[in-house]
Amino acid sequence: MKELQYPFDAEKILKQKKSLKRRMLENPDVNFMEKKIAILGGQTTQNIKLVLELFLLHYGIKPSFYESEYNQYYEDGMFTNPQLEAFEPDLIYVCTCIRNIGEFPLLSDSKEVVEQKRDQVVQKFYGLWEHLEQTYHCPVIQNNFELPFFRLMGNKDASDYHGRVNFVTMLNCAFYDYAQNHDNFYICDINYISASYGLDKWADPFYWHMYKYAVAVPAIPYLSFNVANIIKSIYGKNKKAFNLDLDNTLWGGIVGDDGAENIEIGQETSLAQTYSEFQDYLKLHKQLGVLLTINSKNEKENALSGLARPDSVLHEEDFVNIKANWNPKSANLAETASEMTLLPESFVFVDDNPAERAIIEAQIPGVAVPEIEGVEHYIQTIDKSGFFEVTVLSQDDLKRTEMYQENAKRSKLQATFSSYEDYLKSLEMKGEIDSFNPMYMSRIAQLTNKSNQFNLTTKRYSQSEIEEVARDKDHITLYGKLGDKFGDSGVVSTVIGKIQGENRDELHMELWLMSCRVLKRDMEFAMMDELVEKAKTIGIKKIIGYYYPTAKNAMVKDFYGLQGFSKVSEDEEGNTVWEYVIPEEYEKKQHVISVNEPEKQG
Repeated sequence: MKELQYPFDAEKILKQKKSLKRRMLENPDVNFMEKKIAILGGQTTQNIKLVLELFLLHYGIKPSFYESEYNQYYEDGMFTNPQLEAFEPDLIYVCTCIRNIGEFPLLSDSKEVVEQKRDQVVQKFYGLWEHLEQTYHCPVIQNNFELPFFRLMGNKDASDYHGRVNFVTMLNCAFYDYAQNHDNFYICDINYISASYGLDKWADPFYWHMYKYAVAVPAIPYLSFNVANIIKSIYGKNKKAFNLDLDNTLWGGIVGDDGAENIEIGQETSLAQTYSEFQDYLKLHKQLGVLLTINSKNEKENALSGLARPDSVLHEEDFVNIKANWNPKSANLAETASEMTLLPESFVFVDDNPAERAIIEAQIPGVAVPEIEGVEHYIQTIDKSGFFEVTVLSQDDLKRTEMYQENAKRSKLQATFSSYEDYLKSLEMKGEIDSFNPMYMSRIAQLTNKSNQFNLTTKRYSQSEIEEVARDKDHITLYGKLGDKFGDSGVVSTVIGKIQGENRDELHMELWLMSCRVLKRDMEFAMMDELVEKAKTIGIKKIIGYYYPTAKNAMVKDFYGLQGFSKVSEDEEGNTVWEYVIPEEYEKKQHVISVNEPEKQG
């Protein structure tokens, strides 16, 4: 919905909350993920909740809420709370502010007294967070503190230990230390958000004294938007790739007309420097695992000549897919998505031409299309849109571009073989399949939330839920890693089954998914082999599989049939149930991956 894309009209959102919500809920094409969110507030949170709901609906998440009474965040979260326990939140948002700090330093306080006051606030929050984790086992989002709206000592307030600015900074650093050492705990950085919005306007005391809002009501959409970005990232709703125009987007000028030597890039002019800064910003995203692709109306030779300039920040090798031709950009984007086994909605389309943006929006729903105007503002618009909000940064993320480039090498190799099985054997694939391992918990949780196409039930798990399943003796869990002579693809598959039946001899599959970047490499059969072997060791005689169709997972509609299951039932909506009776002599289904073989010592 255009109204909820950054940069948005905050006043319009506040005025039209009900109609915006109604329009999104009436959209038959959206398959919402439902989540229960508890908001524990140190200020009034009603409008924060209502606007947060809008942004979450925009991201395909349908929330239900528990909302504490005004300033009851600590009491509701720290002590026995039957209502909150019955609610069973999937996520808790602690919406506190600087007015919840309590006692600030006095100018007469010694350094030791100031440190005691600091520790008192820190330990109060640490105790709250630990109790929430132990009681509710779900992700927690916590506001840090915005800066005070006055400075008693002026500029010295920041450096002197008596200063409120200094005190808030110390508290925030303690919050960051906790976040760095605890999974499933996330900071909503209202310190930055308020500064970006304008602290004087954000902290307007009128709204506190009149309504007990520490954030000015006109600024609420910016707070709710940032909280929604964290939540959508936790549940795998981030974008995955840039789809980038070239002329007047990555450089100034038209390379086909002006020649590569005359385009604006490098350090020679202020405009060239601005484009270089934008290219540098885009390149930084590779560290996050964000993929860069090109979608340009150009001769490919011209496009590559622009990237080949020695003063260009981005070069051909930075991109995992390049489409430079005269085809419609909508067709190029769809083809790029198909080649990379990604959904089109995984892309952020960046183009200076409003006509091209309008075509993409109309023809490929779900693609993010930021309204960029003036190269000097490209970075701010894209950055504040929150397309790639980071909640977990795994080793797989750090090398994702490399993984996709390795896939291109595999495709090139495949063309040299007449037999597909010979091609697979030539890859010299090695698999590691085992029960969930603490080392991979964050990646497993990330995979459950990102995988949409090869996902039989599309059930989503937070990391804490994955850890709980791994501890549960009533579950069988498997992760699968895959590597070959071109490189390591990391953890690419996850299986969760629950032991049921009167004699505990049935395994009901709750989750079966795989990353699409390893499609057609027999990893799904390797997972089946290991699942059967593990099930047999504990007396499982029958495996029951479930397929729940979505708009995105049609590719696995017949997955269980290919594994040898028999269909038991199918309802009007296409939900199917499958059954596999484990034979006494099970014949392995895959023969091209070496699974769990020890490394040979040289």
